[in-house]
Amino acid sequence: MSDYEVTPLGDDFFMREALSMAHAAECLGEVPVGAVVVLNGRIVGRGFNSPIGESDPTAHAEIAALRDAARNLGNYRLPGCELYVTLEPCAMCAGAIMHARISRVIYGARDPKTGVHGSVVDLFGVERLNHHTNVVGGVLAEECSRTLSAFFASRRRKAMQ
Repeated sequence: MSDYEVTPLGDDFFMREALSMAHAAECLGEVPVGAVVVLNGRIVGRGFNSPIGESDPTAHAEIAALRDAARNLGNYRLPGCELYVTLEPCAMCAGAIMHARISRVIYGARDPKTGVHGSVVDLFGVERLNHHTNVVGGVLAEECSRTLSAFFASRRRKAMQ
């Protein structure tokens, strides 16, 4: 079940940009997750998964995109920004998203093992937290899911050879 709606903000367009970042991660042998940060209809930050290549457990797509946007905007707070990511954020990324004051998160595929927009828990819905981010899930979900499934199927095939 998806709470996906087409908005005038171009959710499909920006999710496709996030998917292109996911494909960049895949080319480097990383799990194909990509993200972009958007402010006023303009991409201000890009990132993709790179924990293997960077030997950094925090090198998730969301964190990379937030860091890029913060550098480009000259501020560690990103009010008014939206984050598009191909996979439901994990707890670490949700914390960074809230600390950055992202106004809206739009993700593609659900993550039944570590997703925190209801798949495992709903951190974004915790009322006691001091910042609340609007979250929309399911944008281009099938395409995002296919990208991940194909990657892991390929890894399993290689492991069996």
